Amino acid sequence: MTALVKFQRLEAQGSWRATPDAPLREVIVALGEATLVLSDPGTDRPLSHWSLPAVVQLNPGSLPAIYAPGAEGTDETVEIDDPLMIEAISRVQGAIASHRAHSGRLRGVLLVLAILMVLGGLAFWLPGALMTHAARIAPPAQARDIGMAILADLEKTAGAVCTRASGQAVLDHLAPRLLDPGAIIRVVPGPLGGARRLPGGLYVIGNDLLRAAPGPEVAAAHLVAAQLASDDADLRSVAIAHAGLPASLRLMTLGHMSRDAMAGYGAAMLLQPTPRPADADLLAALSDRGIPAEPYARSIDPTGQTVLPLIEGDPFRDNPPARPLLTDEQWLALQQICAG
Repeated sequence: MTALVKFQRLEAQGSWRATPDAPLREVIVALGEATLVLSDPGTDRPLSHWSLPAVVQLNPGSLPAIYAPGAEGTDETVEIDDPLMIEAISRVQGAIASHRAHSGRLRGVLLVLAILMVLGGLAFWLPGALMTHAARIAPPAQARDIGMAILADLEKTAGAVCTRASGQAVLDHLAPRLLDPGAIIRVVPGPLGGARRLPGGLYVIGNDLLRAAPGPEVAAAHLVAAQLASDDADLRSVAIAHAGLPASLRLMTLGHMSRDAMAGYGAAMLLQPTPRPADADLLAALSDRGIPAEPYARSIDPTGQTVLPLIEGDPFRDNPPARPLLTDEQWLALQQICAG
């Protein structure tokens, strides 16, 4: 850095002492951009190089000025009585110090900006990451609590869960056969547009699937379709996103969330179309369980026009299953689950 143009290539005579005990020796002191070069006046051979930022004046305000190449650990000194050289050393040192201070401020500003960008990124990313983490680590009991909280909110729209014991006993008999060993099936009075899968292995159907159907096959197929169409981890993520960050933190720290955390979720869920699995996957699952596909297809589209693959691919279309899902008594009990 050339601090001041007027001092470029400035030279002056000086008296140099290589060690405290050495005699003074005449030298030429040349001012560089950031160095002092001490040279032999007869041969121009450099005798010493000093870094200007480190140079200190040992007798400030006095003449001749005595300089050393550093504050500590140096034995060399040089005496200079040229006022212009003394001023030049002082001003160039000041310019170097000012440049360093400016660079330090710039680094400080850049550091602050970097910190603000990181904090902004965390503020944007962290809530979503925490909610995703809460959904991922939720054990089965917590997942079931989330499902129950959704069901409680759903009851505000679809009516209170039907609790007739004989009908619920039939559902408890069907759940492990149709779904999973720990699955729970509940019935609400209002229509749901099919079966709905909630977090924690909880399934809900509307009473319309029981009251208007000729047999249990329609409701059973809707339940299997709900199982195939949704993943429990995805259901937890969507539910926790609805509950928000405070509910997620409470779930991770206390192990549960309040029922009102899912307020409005049930009504919002009913506004969404019922998820449907791929026809081939559903046909395979229904075939394994001995459930005809056509009654399910006709419940979606009575004309059959939009569900032809399900109807034509039904392996039980011409040959009904050998084993019925329920006895007549069980089916009657299930149809009456919401009665009285």
